[in-house]
Amino acid sequence: MKVSAAPWLLALLSAGWFRRLLHKPKPSSRESSLNSSHSASSSPPSSSSAKSSSSSCSMSLARSTHLSPALDISASGSARWAKSYDVCICHSQGDLELGAELVTYLEAQPESFRCFLQLRDAAPGGAVVTELCDAVQNSHCWVMLITPGFLQDPWCRYQMHQALAEAPLANGRTIPVLKDVDRKDYPRELRNLYYIYMALKESSFRQIRDTVVRYLQELCRSSSSSME
Repeated sequence: MKVSAAPWLLALLSAGWFRRLLHKPKPSSRESSLNSSHSASSSPPSSSSAKSSSSSCSMSLARSTHLSPALDISASGSARWAKSYDVCICHSQGDLELGAELVTYLEAQPESFRCFLQLRDAAPGGAVVTELCDAVQNSHCWVMLITPGFLQDPWCRYQMHQALAEAPLANGRTIPVLKDVDRKDYPRELRNLYYIYMALKESSFRQIRDTVVRYLQELCRSSSSSME
């Protein structure tokens, strides 16, 4: 009996932006040269808390703090390379296009962020539970695209709980992003964390990028200080 692919998947595969997204950026020469040394795997370096603050009228990660230009998070030997990904995007099936747009934006930044997008990067044949856990453990930061679909998706909540278990303190690794969700519906598990409210997509993407950079800067700075 012939089995047809789901209509939403066929639509995605025919979309030009999605075909381009499937061509994952090649690792930089610096990252490639470090892969062999990090494959031996040591314990992840400790990180200091990344700060965030709310806007005047809502809980938001937005702020005008300037990023430190002196610290090169892409330097050889940087603590950034201790994990396979800089950012893991957690989203519902219905928000795949939004997640893909965010990944395209982050991977095009000067920092060339390494992003995990489940449909593209999960191992074919891998168990869903294993792939979701590995994505969390192998990423520095986790972006939670909290939409009505996210709130109804048990796999999204599972991955959210895995992220909170991995780093229970509010240190900038978990980045909640609310879209089309009332503040009262913000998951209770995340209410000790500030969130980004996605009103303007471009502005929100920039906030996410700045938050990831800030966390990686603090991670590298803390790692360098501990080695001195």
